[in-house]
Amino acid sequence: MQINFLVIMLALCLAFSGLAWSVESPQKIRIGFPSLAFSYLPFYVAQEKGFLKKVGLEAEYIQMQTSIQSQAVINGNINFFPSVSTGLSAAVSGLPLVVVLNLYNGTPWILVTSKEIYRPQDLIGKKLAISGIRTSPYYFLLAGLKKMELQEKDVAFISTGGTATSFATLTSGQVAGAVLTPPFDDKAVSLGFKKFLFLGDLVDIPYVGLVTSQAEVKGHRDRIQKTITVLFEAVSWLRANRAESAKMIADKFKVTPSEAERTYETLTSMLTKDGRLNPKVVRGYLDILRQDRPLPTDLEPQKFLDFSMLPSGR
Repeated sequence: MQINFLVIMLALCLAFSGLAWSVESPQKIRIGFPSLAFSYLPFYVAQEKGFLKKVGLEAEYIQMQTSIQSQAVINGNINFFPSVSTGLSAAVSGLPLVVVLNLYNGTPWILVTSKEIYRPQDLIGKKLAISGIRTSPYYFLLAGLKKMELQEKDVAFISTGGTATSFATLTSGQVAGAVLTPPFDDKAVSLGFKKFLFLGDLVDIPYVGLVTSQAEVKGHRDRIQKTITVLFEAVSWLRANRAESAKMIADKFKVTPSEAERTYETLTSMLTKDGRLNPKVVRGYLDILRQDRPLPTDLEPQKFLDFSMLPSGR
């Protein structure tokens, strides 16, 4: 009788021990964002719809300026950041960073100005807001100035740290123009500003995805794969839930339903299907970076891209 009791107790202990091991603590990830932006909507959806939790991830979204995100990943302060152009720029400078996901094909940057700006020459001597020097808005604005036959010295750049702050800087009258994305462009127009020049098709510059360190790739591939899978699920949700997505945009960015609908259209038209980045775009961006720094002519984009962790079939 005593032996049977011991056997039962041992079995129960093993059962409870197995149960304890099966309930794993969620893996924590930290992602750095410069500001609120519509391009980060897949990340917001992944958080708010519980997709991260479903795969055993617990995410912390941290606001930090784009200029410090690369070093923050290397130092282990964050695991990921979304600016692909920033990641590539830092990687070609020698930092061990890699792009593991691309979310968009195309960029929606646009120069929005005050209503007093009628022609390119009206911009001479004026202040223009960008997220930061050597960020995507900076390079797009340089391309825009070239298209308008203006030089960089003709205007003054004001670095704001993010698109939302650029919008606030414009609408508060501190600058004559700002490089914005939806829905801030339409929101600015509703306040009396004008869309002066579309910049998104002037140069090849990658947009938003997932950038991490080579150390993260070597040590935590499963965590990266889970994060990528969740973002794909968020993209699928956005495509399948137009009305709720538009409402989310309206609520999050404090815009009208019609502005939210236009932003949704722009968003879904640019979302990639396979998560890969066209090497042609990377080569075009490397050519832009060569204007500021010496880079080998035979530098191959694949050195900074690793799409081996994309879901099978992508």
